[in-house]
Amino acid sequence: MQKDNLGLRSKNRASVLLTLHRCGEVSRKQLSNLLHLTPAAITKITSELLSEGLVKECGAVQSDGAGRREIRLAIQSDSRVALGISLGLGSAILSAVGLDGDVLCSEVVPLPVRASAEPTVEQLADCLLALIDTNSIPRERIVGVGVAVRGMIGSDGRTVKSSFDTLDTEDFPICDRLEARLNLPVLLSNNVRALALSQLFCSREPQSGSMFFVHCGTGVGAALTLNGAVQTGSRGQCAEIGHIPVVRRGGKPCHCGKCGCLETVSSPTAIREAAQATLSPIGTPQLWKLTDGKRAAVTTELVLDAAKTGDLGACTIIDRAIGALSSALQHVIYLIDPKEIVLYGPIFEHPYYLARLSAETNIGVDAAHIVPVKKSRFNNQLEPKAAALSAIAKFLENGGASL
Repeated sequence: MQKDNLGLRSKNRASVLLTLHRCGEVSRKQLSNLLHLTPAAITKITSELLSEGLVKECGAVQSDGAGRREIRLAIQSDSRVALGISLGLGSAILSAVGLDGDVLCSEVVPLPVRASAEPTVEQLADCLLALIDTNSIPRERIVGVGVAVRGMIGSDGRTVKSSFDTLDTEDFPICDRLEARLNLPVLLSNNVRALALSQLFCSREPQSGSMFFVHCGTGVGAALTLNGAVQTGSRGQCAEIGHIPVVRRGGKPCHCGKCGCLETVSSPTAIREAAQATLSPIGTPQLWKLTDGKRAAVTTELVLDAAKTGDLGACTIIDRAIGALSSALQHVIYLIDPKEIVLYGPIFEHPYYLARLSAETNIGVDAAHIVPVKKSRFNNQLEPKAAALSAIAKFLENGGASL
């Protein structure tokens, strides 16, 4: 019975904190109405949170009536901090983030491709400690460390099964190594799932329904959320859209070890490499002019610019890339029926690409299955905070308890 009471208390604390995060400043009476808890229960919970410094009073609610005015409450955003390590191909982003999602400080650490795992993790831990010392972040305010890694997470949720050439080894126990070095709890996530969770966290919207989150950076990744929870699947590989085989024979090798994956055709990297391989004054005349005939000058953006002007070679590459990705998204629409598809990555800042992909995705889809396909309103802003926000979200879900 005591355990049940503790569980209920933690759940109610979490409900209060999550409501304050979503709604901002809220009075005790409003919390009682929103959460269907008694005024006495709300008073007890908010008193605890106030005494712990997690919540602050913000002044009285404006009212024309007589009597005692209600006091508004809000999360004390600087009362706790989460640290983040976002480990990508060729670099890592270290950060410290407040409870409101604001980045307090961050640093980019260059890394070699296939970095040696043991010394790299030690280096990142030491750099993270130096970052918080330099920025005078008290250790007692740190709730934990969120780590976001490109690739696949082990079934235990604490090891990097495969980082797709980010680290030089597989099945690496990154949480154990970091916890021993930092003396802080560590939460591990796939990088795209961390970005999707950050999208939900920063939107502060009611988290009902489902979202299919597509990330195009170096490759193509995705995440599926349902009622605010990021889905992992039975083997931790849910929504791995980038590794759907789209070229049955003769496909290019992929970082995952297979050939012909979607990201070998549709990723910004694949677009750039295909254009570099076919660059010529006859086959890609506009792109040739834009790059002065230099393969090293070819960028994904320039390929899109050339395609927009009607460069047949560039159009062929873009048509193939968009065709494969839009076809995959159509399968997602019919299989999952998401509420929305959210696009994240630099390539979606190009109006030509965004308009083409959105239009192609809905071609042939019946009216009952039309799904909004839109660019994230936080596009290219979430990388410095995504890893840390996974720890903050868990902290709030735990009712303000440790990870």
